[in-house]
Amino acid sequence: MANKKENKNVQEITVKIEGQEWKDALDKAFEKANKKAKIDGFRPGKAPKDVFLKKYGVESLYMDAGDLVLESAYRKAFEGKETLELVAQPEIALKSVDENGIEFLFTVITKPEVKLGKYKDLKVKKDAVKVTEKEIKETIDQMRARYAENVVKEDGKVEDGDIAVIDFEGFKDDVAFEGGKGENYDLTIGSHTFIPGFEEQLIGMAKGETKDINVTFPEDYHAEELKGAPVVFKVTVKEIKTVVIPELDKDFFADLGMDDLETEEDLKAQVKETIKVRKETDADNKYIDELLAEAAKTTEIDIPEAMIHEEAHRMVHQYEEHLKMQGLTLEQFFKFTNSDEHALMDQMHDEAKNRVTYRLMLEEIVKVEKLEVSTEDAEKEAEALAEKYQMTKEEFLEAFGGLDMIKYDLSMRKAIDVLKGE
Repeated sequence: MANKKENKNVQEITVKIEGQEWKDALDKAFEKANKKAKIDGFRPGKAPKDVFLKKYGVESLYMDAGDLVLESAYRKAFEGKETLELVAQPEIALKSVDENGIEFLFTVITKPEVKLGKYKDLKVKKDAVKVTEKEIKETIDQMRARYAENVVKEDGKVEDGDIAVIDFEGFKDDVAFEGGKGENYDLTIGSHTFIPGFEEQLIGMAKGETKDINVTFPEDYHAEELKGAPVVFKVTVKEIKTVVIPELDKDFFADLGMDDLETEEDLKAQVKETIKVRKETDADNKYIDELLAEAAKTTEIDIPEAMIHEEAHRMVHQYEEHLKMQGLTLEQFFKFTNSDEHALMDQMHDEAKNRVTYRLMLEEIVKVEKLEVSTEDAEKEAEALAEKYQMTKEEFLEAFGGLDMIKYDLSMRKAIDVLKGE
């Protein structure tokens, strides 16, 4: 038999297993326990039940018998409640147990009620997208820099932008200091990676030339003994390389994999379009985030903490996958940041709550607006996405979670279109 106590979206369902079903479970538990029992005068598994119970007590059988009937209790708990929308795994507790029966308490959290507020005519504006000449130039400069070549200067002297290959050793009060020595070090002039004033004094030096360079360490330098200290570096230029930036010609376009381009103007147009697409995607994502946040302000949902906790767990897993792509494990991240999973979950709590809020809100909009996704539309979407990710349709559906997940995703997009007023 079963009864339940309901409190908002938390329900307690009590299930008792008794009678013949419990007796059979105790008998099976006895057969299992008796095989391992050590009772004087009997081989393992051969002791009569009354002798076993006299030594160990019927209480010793309760846990194993409980495990045997748990699945049956679970079925009874949710019999006739197939439409119950659970948002987390039920918690199971032992309420009582004796020779006559066992009672389980299932605590279940169901999908909370959503009271929509204003979700149309939200007065949120999408940012206008503009691509400037400066952005185009900077992007092309970055592209050229990636294909730049370092060519050895046989003649000439160090100039700004060159790479000077140097040997150096630093002295404070004529005594070499720790960490101040290097050999065959590639230093890009103008990179400002060395102490202020160091790189500028290399300009004009020739290959093979040795020079004393006088500089002063910054007051905030990390080594205490060198803070604000005047030092001398003895520097020898071993080699000079000049950075050759490729011309904007067909050879460069071929290196970029853009064989269809003919002129610099063609490249600018292509770069402008690429930047525009990226900016429009960013602007659309920002627009959607602002719409969701605005609609959520007047939406009432009493979100169970278990839902937020589960979403935060999902986010931690996603972050773990992101770290793996960078060659890091979650354990290494915790070590580097002097943190742990609990701290990361706390950090993700507010974002997890927002995600749950938006998801429940959109699901309610789908219901209220009667937004439907046909199987045909879902099939077409699956085919398009499978082609995009270079997979078969069957492989994609298996990875994505099936056609129902495609339908769900499309329904969420339709709900967002309602927020947009489309």
